Amino acid sequence: MGVRPKKFLGQHFLKDRGVAQRIVEALQLPETNQQVVEIGPGTGVLTQFMVTNPKVDLQLIEIDRESVAYLKENYPSLVNKITEGDFLQLDLKEKYQAPLFIIGNFPYNISSQIFFKILEHRNQVTQVVCMLQKEVADRIAEKPGSKTYGILSVLLQAYYDVTYLFKVPPGVFFPPPKVMSAVIRLTRNNCTQLGCNEELFKVVVKQAFQNRRKTLRNALKILNLPASLMAHPLMDKRAEQLNVEQFVFLTLQLEKHREAN
Repeated sequence: MGVRPKKFLGQHFLKDRGVAQRIVEALQLPETNQQVVEIGPGTGVLTQFMVTNPKVDLQLIEIDRESVAYLKENYPSLVNKITEGDFLQLDLKEKYQAPLFIIGNFPYNISSQIFFKILEHRNQVTQVVCMLQKEVADRIAEKPGSKTYGILSVLLQAYYDVTYLFKVPPGVFFPPPKVMSAVIRLTRNNCTQLGCNEELFKVVVKQAFQNRRKTLRNALKILNLPASLMAHPLMDKRAEQLNVEQFVFLTLQLEKHREAN
């Protein structure tokens, strides 16, 4: 039984076993029987390297009915561990225990949404190893000062250590995508609290990058910053020049001002 890649699902099936094995080996599992969720297993090219691994308690999430049927037929031991559905709609806390490890060849069209979902469950998701569009991987792993550094870079790096592992050419997929891919690993860091209102932190970061060509003084004007903060030297910089700690500082100053008024 064959499975056709579906354009509307953003499917590009990895066909290179060597690349698949490298992705799976990038998972750092501390002990046996760790709960690993594979997003979008497709025809099981990653699955095959985890199904007999004693360290892996494998769970699959697949939205494509044809792929689900294929996986059930070819991996009978996983029949009760396959969820047919949309990862973005799942309640991870209800369905899985912590610590949770996530792996997958993420569909390019929803990779950012997957990361925002992971951020919501950051105290449950210990590690993520994923392949995605190189441009998005570059952005997530980038350090301050680069044009590719952006909202996802700051939000993910606040809670995860990002390791850029390797690049993957289009030719190892069917059908080949028009872009390069890359594999990264996110490992939960020790940050349990940012030290500021985390929702406000997100607002500040998003507002700053929505106007990334402007200085922060102009980009954040809409947030009604206090005069003392408007005069701070940081406000002469642009969003891409600030690290996580500096965004936390800005958020904290805004938070204090709002509490005082």
